[in-house]
Amino acid sequence: MAVLPNYGFRRLKSLIGFQKYRTTSSFYCCASLSVEKKSKEEDEELQPSISTSNSSTPKTKPSSFFPKKNQTLELVCESLGFKGKGVCKVEETGFVVMCDRALPGERFIGRVTRKKGSYAEVQKLKTITPHNDLVEAPCEYASACGGCKTQNLSYEAQVRAKEQQVHELVIHVGNFSANDPEFANVMKPIVPCDIQFNYRNKMEFSFGTQKWLPVEELHERQEGVSDYALGLHAPGFFDKVLNVQKCLIQSEAANTVLAIVQDCWRDTELGLSPYCVHKHVGFLKHLMLRTGSDAKTGSPELMVNFVTSSYKPELLKPLVDKISSISEVVSIMNNVNTSVGNTSVGEAEYILYGKSSISEALRGITFQISANSFFQTNTYQAEVLYRLIEECAGLRGDGSEVVLDLFCGTGTIGLTLAKKVKHVYGYEMVPQSISDARRNAENNGISNATFIQGDLNKISDSFGDQFPSPDIVISDPNRPGMHLKLIKYLLKLRVPRLIYVSCNPATCARDLDYLCHGLEEKNIKGCYKLKSLQPVDMFPHTPHIECVCLLELE
Repeated sequence: MAVLPNYGFRRLKSLIGFQKYRTTSSFYCCASLSVEKKSKEEDEELQPSISTSNSSTPKTKPSSFFPKKNQTLELVCESLGFKGKGVCKVEETGFVVMCDRALPGERFIGRVTRKKGSYAEVQKLKTITPHNDLVEAPCEYASACGGCKTQNLSYEAQVRAKEQQVHELVIHVGNFSANDPEFANVMKPIVPCDIQFNYRNKMEFSFGTQKWLPVEELHERQEGVSDYALGLHAPGFFDKVLNVQKCLIQSEAANTVLAIVQDCWRDTELGLSPYCVHKHVGFLKHLMLRTGSDAKTGSPELMVNFVTSSYKPELLKPLVDKISSISEVVSIMNNVNTSVGNTSVGEAEYILYGKSSISEALRGITFQISANSFFQTNTYQAEVLYRLIEECAGLRGDGSEVVLDLFCGTGTIGLTLAKKVKHVYGYEMVPQSISDARRNAENNGISNATFIQGDLNKISDSFGDQFPSPDIVISDPNRPGMHLKLIKYLLKLRVPRLIYVSCNPATCARDLDYLCHGLEEKNIKGCYKLKSLQPVDMFPHTPHIECVCLLELE
């Protein structure tokens, strides 16, 4: 759940008889919008503490200071913020607005669609002058798909914007001073990705009863089979699917499978129907494609996973027969999800062809990847990411260290370090991931790795009794970051070296603030010093950023 804390680039606080405003940087809004929580308890506990010593003197503004809904404005995009949205300011007042698909330097006409007090959202109506660093997007779906929003921005400009966003978040949410002489050495330049297309090893496509069409084509909509779609959900629509024939960021083998399925699944003689999220009827829910590589030959391995509302293998057989003829396809699975929810994880799993998993090699370790297990979705850049993590670990080389791997998933990080340390203890909530981690350890002959299943958001005072005091902690949480209970544990643990791997720089900055500076209102004192922060671009053409942070005990 995205939460807008009580601070920001522009803030309105309604009081009796007057209004109060405050201004900070435009990137500050990205942090405000990005800080995610998992529960109401965390909403209350995990509010970033921000110094306001430099805030301007409060002033009373006329009501016209705030743009009205449906008002049209001429705007210039200044930077990229949360979810890749363009950050703009109303010229007369400096009030900040966010616009999807606006890129830095672009001047455009926008209509206000929503006001939230502290900011507004606008819809781009017309571009007056194009953005800086303009390139032609190679994907035909780039203007409509919600995935690769910045394909028409040069890659060099993309990574610059991501690096700047992390920089601003660390300052404004993390409360680190840019004037500190050591800060320039702490903030490392972003590591770009050498491969900008065909890098994703996992894609999930949805079947739908309603094909998404642009406004100018709505009059051409046809009922029935002609309106069925297989592709990606259109941004803002849970029930409309953008029909996709080819995705440029997945492997060529995966695109071959997608093309075969697209070519025949609508054939009425097959009796296949897409699942309707409104009526809760239909058979096909998702098509998941995962790409790996054979451990011995290095040749591609492809898993095809059909997610259906019931188990009817006879309906899928014609598709299975066609797909299994592709040499790269070594596994065809069927996850059955009978619930009305649209998740791709089923209550039951069946093998329709081949084996139940594919393999992938990462830093000399071979991993078995099942249909629902987590694995870094950019294998090439994961090699870079894990090398950076190992460098931050600063292993002594004598095999004496104990490593605690929090949010370990299938054990990928810990297992790549296991042969160089005394013992790895991995902790993860998902039972299937723990099973995969144990199997991966066994398959690679690793006996000094222990994996424990448990929820790190609900740890008790006895947490840590299952393993000895670690020398190094690696924490790789999901987007909401770490729960305050876990942060308190790490502060109490006072481990010599803590490596924080983050897929959300806003919650990362918040947690770094707590670990280094503490939280005064909770009587929590920080005890770590941020030694380095390395942004890594794992997903070109998307707004996502990975960070590797090294903290040492002060």
